[in-house]
Amino acid sequence: MMSAHSEDQGRLTRLASAIFLHTEHAIYAALGLLLALTAIVALVDAAGLTWEAMRALGGAQQILEVIDRLLFLLMLIEILHTVRVSMRSGTLTCEPFLIVGLIASIRRVLVITLQSSEIMHAKDWSPEKQALFQASMIELGVLAGLILTMVFAIFLLHRARDDGRPAGEEKPAGES
Repeated sequence: MMSAHSEDQGRLTRLASAIFLHTEHAIYAALGLLLALTAIVALVDAAGLTWEAMRALGGAQQILEVIDRLLFLLMLIEILHTVRVSMRSGTLTCEPFLIVGLIASIRRVLVITLQSSEIMHAKDWSPEKQALFQASMIELGVLAGLILTMVFAIFLLHRARDDGRPAGEEKPAGES
């Protein structure tokens, strides 16, 4: 009698596990589709911005906006890659998130650099502008530390991995 009860519990556990796994895969697929659509919209937007910047022989602000959109697109693609790898392997790796954080930090550095440059070239230097400039320099310092930390973490992850491949990279055919 006990073994029949254990067998029923085992069957119920396997059924529940299969349902949760299929639900997880369906959510990953929906998330991947939404990310892909968002990436396509971002790509079209970036192409439009690039075209406008080329037509107007864009200044620093337009070029920064194009680079910002392209880096945003790169972040979306990296997240989409993470979803694909997670769906296939059933595990979530931290390296792609470090890469997204690295790209986001670089985006912010570019924006701060342009804003600081505009403040420095302004004719009317005021205490407010000086405070804004100092805050920007502190933020740049924090971002530099964050970028170095993320690069070091990615380096350590690569060294710790047995095969030396980046997270999520496909293994060549025939390799186990």
